[in-house]
Amino acid sequence: MPSGKQSGIRRTFLFGSPVICAGLFFLFFTAACGKKEAPKTAPPPQEVTVLSITPKTVPATFEFVAQAESSHQVEIVARVSGFLEKILYREGEVVKEGQVMFQMDQKPFQAQVNAAKGEVENRKAQLWTAQASLNRIKPLAEQDAASKSDLDNAIGNVKSAEAGVFEAQARLDKAQLDLGYTVIRSPVTGVSSKALLREGAYLQPSGTTSQLTYVAQLNPIWIDFTISQNQRAFLGEEVRRGRLVLPKDQAYEVELELSDGNRYPFKGKVNFADPSFSKETGTFLVRAEVPNPKQELRPGMFVKAFMKGAVRPNAMVVPQKAVQQTANGHTVYVVTAKDQAEIRPVVVGEWVGTDWIINQGLKAGDRVIVEGFQRLAPGAPVKPISAESAAPPQADKPGASAGKTSTVPDPAAKPAKPAAK
Repeated sequence: MPSGKQSGIRRTFLFGSPVICAGLFFLFFTAACGKKEAPKTAPPPQEVTVLSITPKTVPATFEFVAQAESSHQVEIVARVSGFLEKILYREGEVVKEGQVMFQMDQKPFQAQVNAAKGEVENRKAQLWTAQASLNRIKPLAEQDAASKSDLDNAIGNVKSAEAGVFEAQARLDKAQLDLGYTVIRSPVTGVSSKALLREGAYLQPSGTTSQLTYVAQLNPIWIDFTISQNQRAFLGEEVRRGRLVLPKDQAYEVELELSDGNRYPFKGKVNFADPSFSKETGTFLVRAEVPNPKQELRPGMFVKAFMKGAVRPNAMVVPQKAVQQTANGHTVYVVTAKDQAEIRPVVVGEWVGTDWIINQGLKAGDRVIVEGFQRLAPGAPVKPISAESAAPPQADKPGASAGKTSTVPDPAAKPAKPAAK
């Protein structure tokens, strides 16, 4: 059979007649058009943990870099001229009040004391002679057996001899005082420095040869830190706006953190605030007095000082994990009245433990999302769960850190904030 005729038969066998093909096409098209598309179901609301904002009074703690200073540092100097004979203390160790530290050669001073004693005895003998003469002349003058002039001379000699005794006694006191200055004692209890001069050096009460060492009292110890002009102005503005209440009589309490991150066990009080600003630095000095019975703090050490006592009334506080930092500022997610997620820009303030004070952007009653906002889009439906019911409170572990505290913001510079989660 010719090949063309065979090909036509195969096409007829496979596809049938044109009428049959059209019918099949119509059936397939009708079946396809008659099948309705299933409606899309809305995703269920995402569960989120929310915290209802309630204004409350929170403590305001300000952090400063501080330096320890001796509360009573005394320079040990020579008060008389002479040769240094002995160094009687161990350099760098604690010395007690009244402890002998240096001794000068006493022989020339002892000789001056002996000479002054002899002068006193000589003057006393002159006084005795003058008094005896007066005792003889006085009755004679009363009987007109001696002239009035003789009596006056006798009385004058007695008074002159008495003055001579006083003068000699003063020189003796001075000699004994100089002899006492040859033994140099510590006026306070504190840590000692190295000796600047060694045995055999000639000491003088003035100039470089008068300085021997110093003793720094360690208990109590002073903690110095400074507040800039901008920071002081910022705090004043916070007080005027009612966002900060200072303690009565400026009774601030000061806690310290050592360089290893541990808290110092003793607390102190602010006992001085310089009324004027430094011309060189534009800051003014604040000083706290802190007990130091174990002498852990030494002059010159750097510590962190946390000044406490002020409070912030009616503060809006949210956990730090609820705040996100973006290129345009800080934001939080809040739940609207329709249970939808909404992005809210906020102005953050200071840290209180692990929370953040919100200065602007939130009001009482707002529901802030603290957990579950990472995959939310604005307007997304949510199922809010109260943070109080989501996780029961747990007792704090002993020794757990109280979290980060706030610093006094400097309006001239934006303080560094932790990265948003």
